[in-house]
Amino acid sequence: MKQFIYGLLLYITLMIPPVAHFLESIMIVHMHMQMPLLVFSGFLMARLFQIKFPRFFEKWNGNGIPGIMLFLIVAVYWTIPKTMDETLTIQSAEIFKFISLPFIGGISLRDSWKKLSVMGKNTVIIIFTVKYFGMGLLYIETPVQLCNNYLIIDQLTLGWGFLTTAICLVIYLIYTAVIDRSKYE
Repeated sequence: MKQFIYGLLLYITLMIPPVAHFLESIMIVHMHMQMPLLVFSGFLMARLFQIKFPRFFEKWNGNGIPGIMLFLIVAVYWTIPKTMDETLTIQSAEIFKFISLPFIGGISLRDSWKKLSVMGKNTVIIIFTVKYFGMGLLYIETPVQLCNNYLIIDQLTLGWGFLTTAICLVIYLIYTAVIDRSKYE
């Protein structure tokens, strides 16, 4: 129950108009801080839903694959430049962001992650690594402004943020491939 309360408090804090406006005013903060925090708030709130509706999660997400696919769809959707840009000008897009990221993305991620095998988890990380490399190159190499509400320098900063995150994920994948986990289990 504590996790639900922490998640709900985080969610409410992120929805406060001055907080939301501040986080959305800088492109990299919008993409790499506000959106992951919304997913994390749902991740924290998910435990209550798992307790209240255990049969639903057992029936529809028994092995974790449907839930992780749903999470990936939400994550990829919100990585598209146009969808991120529309949250600043279209109120229904902003509302959808505040519903889909925590309640579809975060809850699905929490319910699925423990159910996945090590290979399944690494596959998800590889998907994000490829996605982040691709988005980083897109934001850096595109000579035109992809988002009307942000400057080109914001676009370049976000692109380098994506590339940095992708490099960190590659380092993590190499680390997990090299380390012998049997010592820690």
